[in-house]
Amino acid sequence: MSDQQRDGGQDTGAPSAGRRQVGGGRRAFGGFAPKLAALTDDVLFDDVWNRPELSPRDRSLVTVAVLTAGGDLDQLRFHLGRARENGVSREALVETITHVAFYAGWPKGMGAMAVAQQVLADDEEGR
Repeated sequence: MSDQQRDGGQDTGAPSAGRRQVGGGRRAFGGFAPKLAALTDDVLFDDVWNRPELSPRDRSLVTVAVLTAGGDLDQLRFHLGRARENGVSREALVETITHVAFYAGWPKGMGAMAVAQQVLADDEEGR
């Protein structure tokens, strides 16, 4: 993906268009909670995330919005990185969280933005 696509250029979703979304449930806790790990990998990521009705980019934006609204900061950390991999710009992520803050509550928005600031700073340093 080009720097322009990653940082403020047109978000087309193209970088991930041909790439299947893969979960990490088995890797994270397959030995501890094998059924939840299998459902995460086989249903959520292998099936739902790969359905053609929404692009991976759009699914990422929806997921970031829902996790922000729910205050699910641990999951948000992962999905912000996934969103960047799926072609969502830093600016679009910040704007999504800002928008959700007005509907879900200011504390949830502020918590999500703190996570985003850290994740996106790490993303910037990792380039």
